Amino acid sequence: MIKSLLRGFALAAALSAVAFAAAKNPVVGGAAMFESKNIIENAMNSKDHTTLVAAVKAAGLVGTLESKGPFTVFAPTNEAFAALPKGTVDTLLKPENKATLTKVLTCHVVAADAMAKTVAKMIKDDGGEHDIKTVGGCVIKARESMGKITLTDENGEIAHVTVADVKQSNGVIHVVDKVLLPKM
Repeated sequence: MIKSLLRGFALAAALSAVAFAAAKNPVVGGAAMFESKNIIENAMNSKDHTTLVAAVKAAGLVGTLESKGPFTVFAPTNEAFAALPKGTVDTLLKPENKATLTKVLTCHVVAADAMAKTVAKMIKDDGGEHDIKTVGGCVIKARESMGKITLTDENGEIAHVTVADVKQSNGVIHVVDKVLLPKM
């Protein structure tokens, strides 16, 4: 009886440790995000990023974002895509607009693993604003206010990081509330 009780406590302790380890990474779109999975594997599980996943597939960027990296992805939510002018997403997803879609998406990707603390330090070191150069050639201006990071795209539109530091096996995702658009 005592052995069974001890085994039960040991099992409960092990499960608690696993739950605690999994709790380190934020939940995104109602789904647990796992450090052992890559950017695409985790994004596919987020109900808030179905438009982003569809766009990444249409642009042919799945293989890139599954690769070793490291990458930092500023991941717009479905609501961010829905806030674009009516018809924009449908137009971008058409095969003839693949180059434009790729440009838009790669303006959300940095070839580095930049956690929020690192970005905040760069902002501070640069006097309150840090230019982030993206894989797509865009320059995003990062600022920090009251512990929150904002990103300004090349058109002056401001995105807020709503969920930071979602660790991936090949980098990090920061969820944003706006689509960052390149100057066209």
